[in-house]
Amino acid sequence: MEVVGAEDPYIGLSLLTQHEFDLVILDLTLPGMDGLEMIPKIREHSSIPIIISSARDDITDKVIGLERGADDYMPKPYDPRELVTRIKTILRRTNTGGNGKDNNEDIFKVDTASRTIIFKGKMLDLTAAEYDVLSMLVSHKNGSVSREQLLYESEHIDDGSSVKNIDVIISRIRHKIAKIDKDNIYIKPIRGVGYLLSTNL
Repeated sequence: MEVVGAEDPYIGLSLLTQHEFDLVILDLTLPGMDGLEMIPKIREHSSIPIIISSARDDITDKVIGLERGADDYMPKPYDPRELVTRIKTILRRTNTGGNGKDNNEDIFKVDTASRTIIFKGKMLDLTAAEYDVLSMLVSHKNGSVSREQLLYESEHIDDGSSVKNIDVIISRIRHKIAKIDKDNIYIKPIRGVGYLLSTNL
């Protein structure tokens, strides 16, 4: 299973309109919006299965969540294996398992041994810092990565550098990608967060 996380509900809603997913795991205690308010907003655009996963175990929350369109409700704490089982059960029932599979998952191929990245069969001419940034984006494919994470987890960017340096590096990477495919934008900004490498074009 590939998991894409969104800590902000508005970013989560935005991701749902931009990409295909098989299922949503929804917490109720979210910044800026209650999770129960999220359900009808999701249902305005999608019938995607929703599992509520929350420390709030009030029966009222459960009833409201299911009435608004959630498919299941799991009060925390629980064994992660039970969550996996419920995910598989719901996907079998709704026949959506695998329908959102990314057919372009091999567009970017990272070779960690040689520190090279192949894009559409061609090797990208990357600096050490550019490799660090792009390989992190590839490893979080279709999920947002903060500028701070890109900065501090890179081996070849000085920790004292500004996060604005990430924007410069992203711009250079985009330019090199565009030399091979100028018709699509693969690295997209996520306002207030950082960047997302999208292969669902």
